[in-house]
Amino acid sequence: SGRYVFYVLPNRLDLIEKKVSKTLSNKNLSEDIVFDQLDSETLFIKTLKESVRSIVEYAFTEMLNNAIEHSQSTEIRVQFEEADNKVSFEVLDKGVGAFKNIMGKKNLNSELEAIQELMKGKTTTLPHSHTGEGIFFTSKISDVFILDSFEYRLLVNNKVADVFVEKIKSFGGTRVRFEIDKNSNKHLNDIFREYESEPGSFDFDKTKVYVKLFKAGTIFISRSQARRLLLNLEKYRTIVLDFTDIETVGQAFADEVFRVFATKYPDIKIEPINMAETVQFMVNRSRKSQNPTTKPT
Repeated sequence: SGRYVFYVLPNRLDLIEKKVSKTLSNKNLSEDIVFDQLDSETLFIKTLKESVRSIVEYAFTEMLNNAIEHSQSTEIRVQFEEADNKVSFEVLDKGVGAFKNIMGKKNLNSELEAIQELMKGKTTTLPHSHTGEGIFFTSKISDVFILDSFEYRLLVNNKVADVFVEKIKSFGGTRVRFEIDKNSNKHLNDIFREYESEPGSFDFDKTKVYVKLFKAGTIFISRSQARRLLLNLEKYRTIVLDFTDIETVGQAFADEVFRVFATKYPDIKIEPINMAETVQFMVNRSRKSQNPTTKPT
């Protein structure tokens, strides 16, 4: 009984709507209440296995909270969908824009610099009430994570372990899209553990940075580029630098990262990964100049 209630046999689950969307007034919104409402109105969310459901709930509430508290948008649109054996959601607003907001609050020179900071983790425009972990961990736990804002798209594709920044047709505001396989074996706790320097410490003190996000031209030739990459990374105990798609680096760049910064912060561990042979040569050369007794890795 009840309005909008209907019944189907198990072999006709195709009759059940697998998409739900709402336009919300951004006034006294609570992200967990919105998730519960969407959950109660759909079958595909509540029937997810517990590990995937907890990931989806975490990611959705984090992204909706960002829109509520940062966007300055009067309305927020949310959407959930099940298709092709994956579940996805979108959070859309017509506010100030995620990248523009960070650029302005952090006194950065461009939206690209804002994207660079965002992907380091612990970046927030409200430090008294936010840790800056939401987008970082949501992007890491997804299969595919997309953040569109005005002229730029940040695409994190964990299925191929890569990240991309693209120019797009202007989208006023911010649109976040999150996708994950319904049968994913991921667990939320695993992604948190991955970014602990010491297992069991429960500290978010490790980060991973894709060096190609800081690429200008084909070679890293300036110390200023290295300093841009290293900005605010002193807050971590372990920094993983992923050199995927980087064929070579300049001596000045490598020296700033692996000698100057390493000397200034000797307690911070820098782990370069996915290095081409030419990159590894420059890294080893810089490390050896920092400590002549250091053996090449």
